[in-house]
Amino acid sequence: MGRKVCVMGLGYIGLPTASVLASNGFEVLGVDVSQHIVDTVNHGDIHIEEPGLHTVVQAAIQSGNLRAALEPEIADVFLLAVPTPLTREKQADMTYVRRAAESIVPYLKRGNLVILESTSPPGTCRELLKPILEASGLSIGEDIYLAYCPERVLPGKILKELITNDRIIGGYDVVSAERARSLYETFVEGELFLTDATTAETVKLLENTFRDVNIALANEAALLCERLGVDFWEVARFANRHPRVNVHQAGPGVGGHCISVDPWFLVEADPEAAQLIRLARERNDAMPEHVAETVQALLKDVEQPRIAALGLAYKGNVDDIRESPALRVVELLRARGVDVAAYDPHVQGASPMQRDFADCVCGADLLLVLTDHDEYRALNPRFVAEQVRTKRLYDTRNILDRAAWKEAGFAVYVLGARLP
Repeated sequence: MGRKVCVMGLGYIGLPTASVLASNGFEVLGVDVSQHIVDTVNHGDIHIEEPGLHTVVQAAIQSGNLRAALEPEIADVFLLAVPTPLTREKQADMTYVRRAAESIVPYLKRGNLVILESTSPPGTCRELLKPILEASGLSIGEDIYLAYCPERVLPGKILKELITNDRIIGGYDVVSAERARSLYETFVEGELFLTDATTAETVKLLENTFRDVNIALANEAALLCERLGVDFWEVARFANRHPRVNVHQAGPGVGGHCISVDPWFLVEADPEAAQLIRLARERNDAMPEHVAETVQALLKDVEQPRIAALGLAYKGNVDDIRESPALRVVELLRARGVDVAAYDPHVQGASPMQRDFADCVCGADLLLVLTDHDEYRALNPRFVAEQVRTKRLYDTRNILDRAAWKEAGFAVYVLGARLP
């Protein structure tokens, strides 16, 4: 297999993958539709927050193994790592995958390998990509090869997990799977498992659906605990002492481009069979509304309340706001006329958002913790007490020291615990 790789999409997966390939000696062209992203990468900089990524990208650019462009070029391997968002009807929007595939057709030649990494509904390789790629006049399985190899990485640990995690490689045929394996074995230290493309597509969706369903159970249990007058976090801690129980953490909802999206692809594939999956998605999607209603209940005695929302990212210590439940909570409260100031030390450019923590909490009637950033755990409650107007705290992530904040004079409320 040749050493020239064209990576379509320079987002949270495409850019780290391109930089890892470049660092392993491949000649990599990263393609993106954004001129800003192309210029940023070509200057050795990054447009997303990910530990260690800037150093790897900078080294790859300086070595000459990585460059970025708006259009693809002739290559040996084409790797598609573009978004697959949801439509309003909760179905997979395959626009970006379709456009990426169509854009490489003029550059295909015999012996090429095309790999889809984007999370996709079952059957995408066979039913969507095959007809598009064969418009080149080349036959898949004979002239060119097609495989599906989904990413399985955690934001904040992408570079490490790209290398150490096991990978599932699904080929259109056996030869395609083996060709793809020859690429991934050059940098992946984890095990490589070969199967067919549709199986691999389904594996990726089931992985995230498993997590979503278990989070939904935790969120539903948290709501039950609030009504029962017990503390979900204590209940979960004790339940998890059982050797075969692992109750997940509750929270204000589920975000990110994977867990909050992928289960809908299975629902779309067979709505009648995927009823539990749908119910779990609906439970998790309803959590921001529950948080917003709780906030209003906690402030019903305050005229024109001001809220300091801590966190806009969908999870702690990342800048990713895709499908973030924190954003949804803020949107719901503002839509109801509530004055909400937001602060997130990791997110840049979200609007409206306070750049300074002190400005965010100044005069607030409620601190609303929506994201579990480490910076919030280190807050000094006595300092915050001097800035706010009313000492109330609602922690939807259970990350703050309740005793310390109560000692500083705050009325402390936690999602999943008994509320007034």
